[in-house]
Amino acid sequence: MMPLGDDNSQNRGFAVVNYSLIAVCVLVFLVPQRAGMPEGAPFTVSWSLVPEEIVTGKDLVRPAETRLMKHNNRVMDVRDPGLGATPSVYLTPFTSMFMHGSIMHLLGNMLFLWIFGDNIESRFGSARYLGFYLLGGLAAGGAHVAAVYAFRGDPRVPCLGASGAISAVMGAYMLLFPANRVKVLMFRFITEVPAIVAVGLWFVMQVVSASYDKDGSGGVAYGAHIGGFIAGLPLALIFCPQTPPGAGFGNSPDE
Repeated sequence: MMPLGDDNSQNRGFAVVNYSLIAVCVLVFLVPQRAGMPEGAPFTVSWSLVPEEIVTGKDLVRPAETRLMKHNNRVMDVRDPGLGATPSVYLTPFTSMFMHGSIMHLLGNMLFLWIFGDNIESRFGSARYLGFYLLGGLAAGGAHVAAVYAFRGDPRVPCLGASGAISAVMGAYMLLFPANRVKVLMFRFITEVPAIVAVGLWFVMQVVSASYDKDGSGGVAYGAHIGGFIAGLPLALIFCPQTPPGAGFGNSPDE
């Protein structure tokens, strides 16, 4: 199920922070990351979140190399870009949420942020939304670190992407706009479903996928997705200034 758009009739004003976040992510990918080309690898490996660095507080530096990796009972050659020096490892939980590993990674994340983020900014206000987004991203990063150690993943593999912060946005969206209509591509058909269905099914898929890839060897930080989503629920209640009359479960999107 791929979301394509949603009902924005309740939104007020221009979502300046949400669109600025999208612009920053695109700019970072195109300029210092060099659109995912090898020339941008030194920047990427220096500013990505590395679980072992967060736990130990020590900056890990290693050169790029090709090594063998086992996944799904298959052994394959994998190009390890290494790890670069970082001024402070505790900056990487912030910087990593603005970087992406590929153009498809970027486009997918920005589509979700474009669809769901403007509604949350309209409800919270721009300043609160920015604080919510950053805290949601940090919570997602912490969840990823915890999942790597809990399920014996490789703590030296760097993690990057806005997925965790966007997962927090989706958690808030499902809580605050459960009946909002979301246009989705389902199988080969375009239809509309309530947000609680669209976002709820997305979350269920993250949990199911994580159960098959507990150590994160598949290359997707499901722990960050799940942790960000869960963190978004209480954070939504904290950052939402006041739930307006008519908002909540079971109400129509026109209220």
